Amino acid sequence: MTTERERLLKLLGGGTPDRVPWFGDLDYWATSLIGRGLMPKDFKAGDAYIDWHRDLGVGFYLQGHFPFQTVIEDCRVSEWREGPARRRKIETPHGVLTETWTWLPDSFSEAPTERLVKSPADLKAYRYLFENTRYEPDYAFAELRRRQVGGMGVVLCYLPKSPLMQMVALDAGIMAVTESFADDPGQLADTLAAVRQAHDRAAWLALKSPAEVLMIPENLSSEVVGPRFYELFMRDYQEIWTGRIRADDKFSCVHLDGTLRGLLRQVCSAGFTFIEAMTPAPVGDLEVERWAEWSGNESTILWGGLPGVYFTDKVSDAEFERHVRSVLQVMTSRPRYVLGVADQVPPDGLERRVRRVGELVAAYGGYRP
Repeated sequence: MTTERERLLKLLGGGTPDRVPWFGDLDYWATSLIGRGLMPKDFKAGDAYIDWHRDLGVGFYLQGHFPFQTVIEDCRVSEWREGPARRRKIETPHGVLTETWTWLPDSFSEAPTERLVKSPADLKAYRYLFENTRYEPDYAFAELRRRQVGGMGVVLCYLPKSPLMQMVALDAGIMAVTESFADDPGQLADTLAAVRQAHDRAAWLALKSPAEVLMIPENLSSEVVGPRFYELFMRDYQEIWTGRIRADDKFSCVHLDGTLRGLLRQVCSAGFTFIEAMTPAPVGDLEVERWAEWSGNESTILWGGLPGVYFTDKVSDAEFERHVRSVLQVMTSRPRYVLGVADQVPPDGLERRVRRVGELVAAYGGYRP
């Protein structure tokens, strides 16, 4: 019997498996089950988590793990909690940086409610922070996953984000980055260069980890970062590291879970083995039938197709069934796709919907002549 791991590795290696691989990101859903007391606190780290994927008929690949520890030197770092808020203060010779991430109990997630970089005035201190950051390998969890996963999937670890997305997604937000680019593009470039030097050191550690697949977890969406910023600040980082990953006989991917039209062609030309968490219309901005056309090449594997909301009762059973079958109709036309969740099964996901995908793949996932 062919395993999910065998299907995926055959496809990533350029072959044709017996049917379309089906791999889902269940991490967010699992977080909510733990939060509700329906699963134990250590659920995601144990063998039971892989068994859960097996029982649901879903291939396993995503554990959200950076295989290194971050060590900040020559700065005074304070971290504490205030109710739902997680706060951090970093004191540098060039100023104080503060941030707050607030836990949202209804959604079982946290979001930045105060960014480290609030304006161009913070860039000097932010540069100092990364100039004085080092990394240490931390491979224990990836090694554990290698022992656990077996035929259910692959071991995936993260590189750091590109420097631009470190700022856009985490530390500054797009408004502060855009303001910095408009006010003093040279200072922004110097700042991104400092982040790049630090991230390159961490990326080398990720490359040498036990991971079989390495992701740059950009969280890209083309209405936030368009082609101009991509070419100026992201392409070089991605091309260099996809090349190094390929030279190390590993697979690379990037997380592109937002709108696709403005960036898909550019990202598909950066050397990734696959583009992950692609969200189709009607939730996203590009129908699955048009992904290949907009990708601009034939070699990059396209992974996604099932929006998270389709796993909830906000979408009817009939529409869910129709959508999964229509996506499989495209994906069985050639061995270029992985059926995946775009981007995660949400806290209100329905178990029967997750199981149903596996049943539909078994029935309709074989490649057409």
